[in-house]
Amino acid sequence: MDDEDLSPAEMMRLIEEQGAAAARRLQPDPLFLYAPWGLAWLVGFGTFFLSYGLDGRPIAPITWQLALAVLMGAQLLAGAFLFWTARSTVKIRGGTAERGMMYGYAWFVGMLSMGLILSHFAPMFPRDQIGLLYASVSLLVVSILYMAGGAVWHEWPMFFLGVWIAAVNTAGATLGPGWHALLISLLVGGGFFVMGIVLRRRR
Repeated sequence: MDDEDLSPAEMMRLIEEQGAAAARRLQPDPLFLYAPWGLAWLVGFGTFFLSYGLDGRPIAPITWQLALAVLMGAQLLAGAFLFWTARSTVKIRGGTAERGMMYGYAWFVGMLSMGLILSHFAPMFPRDQIGLLYASVSLLVVSILYMAGGAVWHEWPMFFLGVWIAAVNTAGATLGPGWHALLISLLVGGGFFVMGIVLRRRR
């Protein structure tokens, strides 16, 4: 059947289907964007929780060095998966690419600056609070960058995710290292999964 034989309603449906197919090629699956980080935080901070315990007594014989290695390794795997996913999508140039590049640099500069500043002040804190200091401040930077990213791309879900991370991080920091690790693992790690599922349904 030629295009000339289509009714206006069928033509409109065809245009919408082609537009949706093009959008799927340009935009990666939201679940693939959020789930890897959710899994990384769920496993990484879950390991910290097992190392800390809620009352200062470890639940499992896991050192903080091992817990940190698990968290860093999980985040590296998540980043590698996202890089692989991004390579399979259509490359976007122009203003959007420039904003993405600057946003990526903001993450690098923010985390590097935070690490250098905390390495100066950390020796002034009790040993059992240093891990909480690094975790809570790094998550504060993460929450701010997510809110900034939501503002840059006009994405309210991304902005609200940043607000959620800030709220859970603040509550956990006031309760102590074990509670902080548990709340971040379940509520923030799980929150990434929920965000990916919600955005996938909306898509």
